[in-house]
Amino acid sequence: MFNEIPRQRPNVPLLDTIDCPADLRKLDAEQLPQLAQELRQYMLYTVGQTGGHFGAGLGVLELTIALHYTYNTPVDKLVWDVGHQTYPHKILTGRREQMLSMRQAEGLAGFPKRSESEYDTFGVGHSSTSISAALGMAIGAEKLGLDQKTVAVIGDGAMTAGMAFEALNHGAHTESDMLVILNDNNMSIGRNVGGLSNYFSKIWASKFYTNLREGSKRVLSKIPQAWELAQKTEEHMKGMVSPGTLFEELGFYYIGPIDGHDIERLVHDLGNLRDIKGPKLLHIITQKGKGFGPAEEDPIGYHALNKLEPENSATSAPKPPQKPKFQKIFGDWLCDMAALDSKLVAITPAMCEGSGMVEFAEQYPERFFDVAIAEQHSVTVAAGMACEGLKPVVAIYSTFLQRAYDQLIHDVAIQNLDVTFGIDRAGLVGEDGPTHAGSFDLTYLRCVPNLIIAAPSDENECRQLLFTAYQHPGPAAVRYPRGTGPGTPIEQNMSTLPIGKGLVKREGKRVAILAFGTLLGAAMKAAENLNATVCDMRFVKPIDEALIASMASQHDLIVTIEENAIQGGAGAAVSEYMAQAGIVMPVLMLGLPDTFIDHGTHGSMLAEAGLDQASIEASINHRLVLLDEGAARAVL
Repeated sequence: MFNEIPRQRPNVPLLDTIDCPADLRKLDAEQLPQLAQELRQYMLYTVGQTGGHFGAGLGVLELTIALHYTYNTPVDKLVWDVGHQTYPHKILTGRREQMLSMRQAEGLAGFPKRSESEYDTFGVGHSSTSISAALGMAIGAEKLGLDQKTVAVIGDGAMTAGMAFEALNHGAHTESDMLVILNDNNMSIGRNVGGLSNYFSKIWASKFYTNLREGSKRVLSKIPQAWELAQKTEEHMKGMVSPGTLFEELGFYYIGPIDGHDIERLVHDLGNLRDIKGPKLLHIITQKGKGFGPAEEDPIGYHALNKLEPENSATSAPKPPQKPKFQKIFGDWLCDMAALDSKLVAITPAMCEGSGMVEFAEQYPERFFDVAIAEQHSVTVAAGMACEGLKPVVAIYSTFLQRAYDQLIHDVAIQNLDVTFGIDRAGLVGEDGPTHAGSFDLTYLRCVPNLIIAAPSDENECRQLLFTAYQHPGPAAVRYPRGTGPGTPIEQNMSTLPIGKGLVKREGKRVAILAFGTLLGAAMKAAENLNATVCDMRFVKPIDEALIASMASQHDLIVTIEENAIQGGAGAAVSEYMAQAGIVMPVLMLGLPDTFIDHGTHGSMLAEAGLDQASIEASINHRLVLLDEGAARAVL
């Protein structure tokens, strides 16, 4: 299956001469197909060594070469959407030899990052931002009198988001000089409509046609009826052979669809479009995973690739059985719950596989709704379903729920509608870095009235709290991390846990650790060395006030631990209650610091945040020393 991935660094004589796009532009156009072949081999090699996204990058490899060949980057601005497809871009922009550090601590980021390279014009991670950002750059260049071009590259999946169409509408209104490239990889929207369309696209992109069109406009615009007739005739001709009428109606000059892997054609058409003023849209057809057989056959499964490990020898120890990921816990619960309740419906904004919903979608297709990349819509459509008596479950990543915050408040919470949120990727997410980290959900959810928030500490508690949240007749959220948990056995029978009640997991002296979520394991290990009490709080809202008061009355120090921003998080909820109740005692809040933590392994990121076992122990011991010193001074 992986025999197409080079195990050793491939021989890339042309690519080795490219240290920046200026070097690329020294090549003859006839050399570009060879460069594309070398780049594809080198990219497969590096991703095989490090793991990471590569299907999307293989799909836009020829486009990447053509863009840097045609445009004067970095003076001209290229804005990529999402960022999964930018590995070829990074290789061609001076980072070829750094690719083996991809997504590792202090290595290259898996997405464009402005601080990493002047060629990364805009930091991305969430989808559908490229047109807005590129439009802002185009307006800025115009206002400042800069001689530069602006290009936004957006996928057909990202084009489903309302933000993309808002930007298109505004771009047409401002008549800004920008090019939008719609990368259609046949995963959604339209498909190539045949040779006639390809033929007319060549005509529409030619300088002869554009000069003729502009000349006709100058002449016929003086005769309004004649110009209106000419416009309608052109629109109807294009509408018969291409899907571009929508974009033309929005005010963009549309070209396409064309073969996005025909590098000669791309260079030709991009060269012509570069010289056309105003808003333009080039529609290209590509194949995700192009050039790697397994990815071409299964573009979803090969969206990203794990690091390839050497094959086990006969003497290698067998790998221990893998623990189930929290995404599978959620997916299994969803199927089991659906079997019990015919009113359950499940909604996801294009995260079916990532959220563990594949089995549910297969078993209950009529109750499964993938609304595409449209987080705001996913929440409001769930609210509408709840109005009619259905029981919607929204599976969404923590970082993506940020986009639907208004809808969560206005459409769900204010109306106290029965919507359950399965919030995936809560906390740090490792190699994907800060754009995908779920660092803020406890903070931005905790202030919303009517909303219950649960933070399970292990796999079984996740299943039971999902059941509990679903039974609650109002909005409820269960947040859980990426990957696996401690491996706690899972009870198939589901039971409703008392809402707002935690558990004492270990009894000790002086220090009471209140753990929220899956950091309970590290807290328990630290407590063994500290002889501290540990509570699994389970709920962030409503918080267990009685348990907090009890712990405060029996200990000298309260410690809160959460994989969320300290500001406004679970620890803040504990401190707020204690202040209101008049409980005066020291509280040490451990959580994510007031900074964005760069990509790395999950363990290294926890250590950087001071949330691994050793750091937890050190922080508590330091505070105890300060307490003892303060007590000694008071005696003196």
